[in-house]
Amino acid sequence: MREHTLRTGTRLTELGLGAAQLGNLYRETTDQEARDAVDAAWDAGIRYFDTAPHYGLGLSERRLGAALAGRPRAEYVVSTKVGRALVPTPERAHLTDDGGFAVPAAHRREWDFSRDGVLRSLEGSLGRLGLDRVDVVYLHDPDAYWEQASTSGVQALVELRDQGVVSAIGAGMNQSAMLARFVRETDVDVVMCAGRFTLVDAVAVEDLLPAAVERGVSVVAAAVYNSGLLASPRPRPGARFDYAEAPGDLVARVHRIADVAEPYGVTVPDLAARFALRHPAVASVVMGMRTAAHVTTSAERIARDVPEALWAELDRLGLVPADRLAPHEPSTGRSTS
Repeated sequence: MREHTLRTGTRLTELGLGAAQLGNLYRETTDQEARDAVDAAWDAGIRYFDTAPHYGLGLSERRLGAALAGRPRAEYVVSTKVGRALVPTPERAHLTDDGGFAVPAAHRREWDFSRDGVLRSLEGSLGRLGLDRVDVVYLHDPDAYWEQASTSGVQALVELRDQGVVSAIGAGMNQSAMLARFVRETDVDVVMCAGRFTLVDAVAVEDLLPAAVERGVSVVAAAVYNSGLLASPRPRPGARFDYAEAPGDLVARVHRIADVAEPYGVTVPDLAARFALRHPAVASVVMGMRTAAHVTTSAERIARDVPEALWAELDRLGLVPADRLAPHEPSTGRSTS
């Protein structure tokens, strides 16, 4: 699978496995399903795996670490996140987590982007993953904590990078404006942008992506299906966009995209998977994968050859801004394997 190299030398495969589902996002996933998904990802050539303490209150990290155990450490990249410390709450273990994961509420999340908070969070992640280092660490959703995250949070990550505990540092968010600030004002190497650089929401092209190109910072695109709207060849009844029911005009736009793509033998999910990779700043697309079947489908979509004529037609009709995203090789930071 094609790889892209961050400015620190860290190599990310174009497709990364997002491990939120391994933490029982919305519903239970079995240990075997989780292991099978990671095994299938490895067989498909995926070598980038993204997780976080938030995902299942540590369950995602534990399952991912167990599934990767025994594999050559130099051959894969793991990213995790800091900023939501896990505080034990054994008195609530009989309840279910209220953060969207089907796990016991045996911990609570506590926002903390201080130096000590970052160090303690990463120490916990390393223990759950069973690793002595991770490759990429993101500040996780610091929307309401810019001052602390951009100072003590980034400084702690820089310290860890200088010590060799991590290879690359950055932030991961569901918005592009603050990520652009991180890129312009701090010493980050990579950012994860969820939902803001997709087939139907490319706002990141206005702020984040120009800043990333200028500063030599890579972007990882996540949530490329926008909560499900773009996950099917046609929007399903009640299709969701950004965790809410998709507005009618947006659903109609996706149907129009499907109408244009069908004669080319291309589906909306194919386009959604490939779209972000058309920009030179984007190093990888991370997709949530719960099962081996999900992995197979995702790998097929990311490998799909979408004709340039289709992108051009979508652009001409005002459906997708393809002309501004035509793929080209940057002067540095890309390699093929």
